[in-house]
Amino acid sequence: MRQFGYLFVLAGCLLAALWLEPILKVNVLRRGRRLLLTILPVAVVFIVWDLAAIAAGHWTFDPSQITGIHLPGGLPLDEVLFFLVVPLCAILGFEAVRAVLRRPAGDEEL
Repeated sequence: MRQFGYLFVLAGCLLAALWLEPILKVNVLRRGRRLLLTILPVAVVFIVWDLAAIAAGHWTFDPSQITGIHLPGGLPLDEVLFFLVVPLCAILGFEAVRAVLRRPAGDEEL
């Protein structure tokens, strides 16, 4: 079970944040293109950064705490999921606070 620790943390983050979508109607998941344009560029930068750190021997992952599924360059799948899940949860949280406070994002149609 320990090898799924990273995934359990990510699942916990998702469970803590996904309820905001239907309950507060933040519409983050309904705006898929916008979400991808927000998350993917940042994820790519951090994936490249991790790959460089792994290649240089500056960064490693505890094999007992990850699934063992590695992508080219030695990057664990768990780490890639981290770069997708954590920003998604942050965006959901941000949009939820904005919705509760009724603050405009600045891109609303007039």
